Amino acid sequence: MLSFQTVGRPDRSLSWLGLGFKAVAVALMIAAPLAGVWLASSLAAFANRATWLPVLAGLLLFPGLPLAWEGGSALRARKQHGKRRFLTFSDRLILRTLAINVLFLAALLGLFPSRAFVAVSSRGDWMLDGQHGPAAERARSVLLGCAGAVEWVYRASNDNPYREAAKTRDGKDVVPTPSPSGTATGATASGAASSEATPSTAPPRPAKSYPWPAELHPAVVDMPREVEVSVESVGKYIAEREPDPMLRVKALHDWVADRIAYNVPAYLANDVPYHDGDPDHVFRSRVGVCAGYARLLADLGKASGDEILYITGDVRSRASPMEGEHHAWNAAKIDGAWYLIDPTWNAGHPKDGAFEKAYKTEYLFTPPDQFVLSHFPDEEKWQLLERPVSRAEFFRRPILTPLFIAHGLELRSPDRSQVSTGESLDLAIGNPNNVFLLVSFEPHRSAYGGGGPSVRCETDAHTRARCDFPATGTYDVHLFANRTASGTYEHVASVQVNARR
Repeated sequence: MLSFQTVGRPDRSLSWLGLGFKAVAVALMIAAPLAGVWLASSLAAFANRATWLPVLAGLLLFPGLPLAWEGGSALRARKQHGKRRFLTFSDRLILRTLAINVLFLAALLGLFPSRAFVAVSSRGDWMLDGQHGPAAERARSVLLGCAGAVEWVYRASNDNPYREAAKTRDGKDVVPTPSPSGTATGATASGAASSEATPSTAPPRPAKSYPWPAELHPAVVDMPREVEVSVESVGKYIAEREPDPMLRVKALHDWVADRIAYNVPAYLANDVPYHDGDPDHVFRSRVGVCAGYARLLADLGKASGDEILYITGDVRSRASPMEGEHHAWNAAKIDGAWYLIDPTWNAGHPKDGAFEKAYKTEYLFTPPDQFVLSHFPDEEKWQLLERPVSRAEFFRRPILTPLFIAHGLELRSPDRSQVSTGESLDLAIGNPNNVFLLVSFEPHRSAYGGGGPSVRCETDAHTRARCDFPATGTYDVHLFANRTASGTYEHVASVQVNARR
């Protein structure tokens, strides 16, 4: 009798399992349309399009199209003389909603794999524009966290061609120790540069300050031409003349940054020859791309006995403020600490379709928390930060250069990489050192192709600026800084603006 009653009793575990499954299905039915509308409206905000259209389309995703599908199915069933339907109305509505919305999400991600991630990272909180306070900030944090859910699509669609070289280089098993403060070991808090270069014969100085003076190492300046016949001879020559390891790595960097020219025509044509990333060919031809610069510096390190590794990842710059570009740079181990170096960005810049040499040290031993403003490595460990930055946060931040931080500047408003505005944009800059500022804007440009004439914004020279846009469109706003009112102003920051008059 006992066994008979047990068999006949309803299985409560199955009942609870069914309710749990139904609850999950209902949650997915609600979440899928919301995700589709969020992604579509973020893409619209990013592209300076009306966001109300994707929101309105959300009514089609649910309940419009699922109910229309159900109605059509019911009509066909009646025509077939009441053909039996195995699922309940709610079950069919859930499944049809999920099918439609998963297809919609897949279509968006398939059509815009890279842009979708950048859009939700930078504009995923468009509905909170102008909203502040604890609740708004919590909502922004949640939305930014959700952006990470589509990062895999971005990574899958962005095959960095320079990664293959990284797989064959040394350092795959290296585990660098991050800097607790977020700055390079020994970097000065003020970021003040030394007033004069240190000769190769001088004893080791507190030369770990940043930024360095933009002067070539004497061993590079005085190097005889007959020495520059091979990577090995250049590396050994520098090693023999510079005993200090930091000055020695700087000299290796200086040789690469000074002697190698970037192949701008091939870059602009999107047709970079494979050998432009080969260190031996780059050494012989004195022309290459970022992979060639970085691999050559790593090989010079081997010749001089210094540990310099080849790093790959994405970068954002004045030329590509939102899209990001594939890039390669270096990490060097000096006295047990790791430092970040980008010889390509220290060598010069494109101008009128050609390469203009302009040696600098802005990306030499750059503090990690400043380097990550523009460089995002494929391997998180090479951020050299105790608290690494997410890729979503990387794309959300304004374009700030290390020189911006070295000047002590703070971009208070806008505080992100892209914003929407009406006819004008007001900028507020913290400037405790009273650095002189210039602000201008131009129609958004692609890569290094100009998008239109540059227009100067009104500014008080130190803390505020106002840009008035002539028409609806997307504009790149650039900040330039100099310690004196006259002279050369260096580019220090960029934001992208979607203006709608």
